[in-house]
Amino acid sequence: MKRFKSAGQAQRFLSAHDPISNLFHLRRHQLTATTYRSARKAAFEAWADITCAALAV
Repeated sequence: MKRFKSAGQAQRFLSAHDPISNLFHLRRHQLTATTYRSARKAAFEAWADITCAALAV
């Protein structure tokens, strides 16, 4: 519970953080470079759709 004032605050943060973290956590050692790049691109596109943000090009 580092830097959290209560267990409830930690739980609220972690419940939002976990799905986001899983979106970007790729097992790099199990992927080829091409596959990794396409998976990262798909993750950022999904994040842009979720947040309604445009990707900076």
